Amino acid sequence: MSQTLGICLGFLNIAAKPEILSPNSKKLITILIKATIITLAFIFIYWKLTNNENLSNFQTLIKDLPAIQIYFTFGFILILMFVNWTIEAIKWRYLLKPIEKITIWKSIESVFCGLTWAIFTPNRIGEYGGRVFFLSPRKRILGAISMLIGSLSQLMIINVAGSLALIWFIGRFIPLNFWLHYAIAVLVMAFCLFFLLFYFNIRWLNNLLLSFDFFKRFRQLLGILTRYRGEALFKVSMLSLLRFCISTSQYCLAINLLLPAIDISDACMMVFILFFVYSVVPSVDLLDIGVRSLTATYFFSYITHQEVAVIAATACIWFTNLVLPAIIGSVFVLKLNFFGPTRN
Repeated sequence: MSQTLGICLGFLNIAAKPEILSPNSKKLITILIKATIITLAFIFIYWKLTNNENLSNFQTLIKDLPAIQIYFTFGFILILMFVNWTIEAIKWRYLLKPIEKITIWKSIESVFCGLTWAIFTPNRIGEYGGRVFFLSPRKRILGAISMLIGSLSQLMIINVAGSLALIWFIGRFIPLNFWLHYAIAVLVMAFCLFFLLFYFNIRWLNNLLLSFDFFKRFRQLLGILTRYRGEALFKVSMLSLLRFCISTSQYCLAINLLLPAIDISDACMMVFILFFVYSVVPSVDLLDIGVRSLTATYFFSYITHQEVAVIAATACIWFTNLVLPAIIGSVFVLKLNFFGPTRN
């Protein structure tokens, strides 16, 4: 994570000094960057969707289901996608309050634009650029740092829920000595406690980053981390928890559509574990459908042997939550102004 932030800070430090370029150079660079982002996004999307076996399997599996059930489930999953990213926009706007006031619509635009950048960049690093370029040039580095807090909040929720679900999974499906299982449970609880303490004392991150020579040049900028205290961090964590619940609901809806025999509580716990694994595996959004499929197949094999259905449901959510928003976000890429304020 520190490497990701370092790359962002280095790039934004240059972008925050637009006076070093002539107006014509700014215009040309802006056009080239926009064209490159949109081209790369659609090339990656087209490449991954062409002959996508998992999505084809999903279409095959639902063709015999009642049309009303399909439309209701798809419609609800799609609505939840928009609700999910709108909540993320609310969280992003709230985090920006100490830095720059933006409208909720501008926040939504920046979130979807960031998803377009994220879809073809490793570890979603492009999402930082897609969002912060909606801010005024001098505020972009601070925006990237505040976005890091939002990411840590989401990661904290995922890791706590996922690690607790792992205890459930081991206790139910992996035969272990009682004391070994107990020791694992203690380690997991310590891990959860560490995440909670670290997040609610985010100012510790300031000291950690400043221990690296590279970040010392950003000492004043990193000071923004000390402005977020208990109440603000709690509000952000509640928004992250709400997003987590919505994403889990989407997966459960897709799984229930294809595999109604699976107990919904078992499905939820498995989804918690999937999110946990996804959060620790480096990937590119479009490529990580393979990681998602393999992970889902392994864990769900303990409660069902319908592997194709599990992978198909995972592909459906991947398409809804990542590909569709990236396509929508490409419209907002056109509104970016890399060297000055953007339109509201």
